[in-house]
Amino acid sequence: MRIHRLPALADNYIFLLDDGDGHAAVVDPADAEPVLRQLEELQTELVAIFNTHHHADHVGGNPKLLRHFPNAVVYGGAEDRGRIPGQQVFLQVGDSVWFGERVAEVLFVPGHTRAHIAYYFPPLGAEQVGDLFCGDTLFAGGCGRLFEGTPTQMVSSLSKLRALPDQTRVWCAHEYTFKNLQFALTVDADNLALQHRYAQVKAARQRSEATVPSWLGEEKQTTNAIL
Repeated sequence: MRIHRLPALADNYIFLLDDGDGHAAVVDPADAEPVLRQLEELQTELVAIFNTHHHADHVGGNPKLLRHFPNAVVYGGAEDRGRIPGQQVFLQVGDSVWFGERVAEVLFVPGHTRAHIAYYFPPLGAEQVGDLFCGDTLFAGGCGRLFEGTPTQMVSSLSKLRALPDQTRVWCAHEYTFKNLQFALTVDADNLALQHRYAQVKAARQRSEATVPSWLGEEKQTTNAIL
C-alpha cells in the first residue's frame, strides 16, 4: 500500500492510499480537488473514503468525490451518524476495514470530538512498519483541541495510541508540528530529544518541508507530557 500525502486548505493533509492494482482509498478528504488530481495521475479508481470525524475540514470533499465515484463506500464512526456526508458504514470499537492486502483496526479515540475514530494498519510482511491515521486526536508534537470530548476521554484515547508499536508512522491531519514543539518546550525544557527534534523541525519548515508522518516512538520520546 502506497500512501500519498496531499496538502489541502491552509494546513490540512489528505492521505490517498493506493493498492497498486487500480484502486484507491482516501482518508479525511478536506477538499476533493487534490484527490481528483492524484487519482487522475495514478489512473486509479476511488473505492473508499475513510473519515475519522465529522468536521468540515475532514469531510468537505466527500460530496464531490461521490459524484465522480458513486460506488465509493464512505466509512466513519457509528456516533457520527448523520454528520458525515454520504456515510454508509458506521464503525464501532473492534471493527476492521480492509484496503487491498491491508486490514485496519478501528480505534475509538474521543476527545477532539465525541465520535472520533482512528484507523491503524498493523505491519504486513517483513517491513514491520505500521500506519496510524489519527485525524485530530494525536498530532506530531501535540494533540487536538477538545471540542466535544473531555480531558479524561482525551487522556484515555492517547493512552490507546501510546500502546501501539514505536515503529508506527503517525499520519496526522494537520501541519502543526513546529508550534506544538514550541509549546512542548515550555513544559519539558530539559528534554534533550525534544530540543533536537525542535531544531530539526524548525529547519525543515524553513525549507517548506512537511513534518508528517512522524514516528510514534519519536512522539513518546519528545512529547511525553501528553503521551
